[in-house]
Amino acid sequence: MYKEIINKIKPEMDKSLNFLERELSKIRTGRVSSSLVEDLVVDCYGEKSPLKQIATISVSGPRTIVIQPWDKSIIFNVEKAILSSNLGINPIVDGEAIKITLPPPTEDYRKELSRMLSEKLEITKTSIRRWREEGWRQIQDGFRQGKIREDDKFKAKDDLQKIIDDYTKKIEEKGEQKRKEIME
Repeated sequence: MYKEIINKIKPEMDKSLNFLERELSKIRTGRVSSSLVEDLVVDCYGEKSPLKQIATISVSGPRTIVIQPWDKSIIFNVEKAILSSNLGINPIVDGEAIKITLPPPTEDYRKELSRMLSEKLEITKTSIRRWREEGWRQIQDGFRQGKIREDDKFKAKDDLQKIIDDYTKKIEEKGEQKRKEIME
């Protein structure tokens, strides 16, 4: 019975870890990534669309992103979306493409990125802890209802904590890897 409870919360913890990975990919490091701009919303054809749905985004070198809209008539809409974002980057319209060259991050900016990283890591850890509490609550409810034996209750607590420790270790590893990228 308790294994079913643990197996039900594992996918939720996986979702938290996947969310962290997506969020970390949006944090700018020494190398640029297309994920920095792919979710920007562009107003074109009377509706708003993510940039990744209306253009090809590629990385050209360690500090340059090239955006090629599929419809060249919306190139200035893309430029406007980039300028109005809070990324603080200036696009250069180059015929049929937009080039974004990012300068190396300053030491102050690296510290700010590191602070943002710490916040995202803590949010994910909090989510994992919430799932641990939920799992433990369900295990205790099962014990009170007579569905889980007392020995199994304590074994479940140990198993649950072992899983939480594994996820916390994964979060820390991802955070440390990203912190190294930021400081490069």
